Amino acid sequence: MGTAYKQLSLEDRCQIARLHQDGCSIRKIAASLDRAPSTFARELKRNTGRKVGYKPAYASEQTKARRWKGSKLERQAALRQDVLARLTAGWSPEQIAGRMARDNGGTSVSYETIYRFIYAEIARTKTSPGGTICRAQKQTRQARAARRKPCQLHRKACFH
Repeated sequence: MGTAYKQLSLEDRCQIARLHQDGCSIRKIAASLDRAPSTFARELKRNTGRKVGYKPAYASEQTKARRWKGSKLERQAALRQDVLARLTAGWSPEQIAGRMARDNGGTSVSYETIYRFIYAEIARTKTSPGGTICRAQKQTRQARAARRKPCQLHRKACFH
């Protein structure tokens, strides 16, 4: 067996169903398909119904249904609008995540998710989500630079 993980195909699932129906053990099924026994134990546990048993087509559909379906912010429009509103108001992703966890309790999002969402939107649309996020951050940097003007007495940046 190699170290690379390979998903079970529909043909593999058909063979699992046939061997399982014939009464073969999980170890025999694993040996015939040259895979780890735990792979088939998990497969049978996840996709076997009490009345119908193991059905390959159903197992394949369930596998696709369990896969990742995108970011939490992409799936939940209300949450996305709340995050975008706070981003355009000048909040940082850390502030947004902290406030949402404190206020909402169950409906929260991590700051990493917010950053991933921002970068994905910038890459996808070539602009920032909300339109003013990067502009607001740029203005903040410019304002900080304006406050650090050189001292007239010493002709260098110092603060009295």
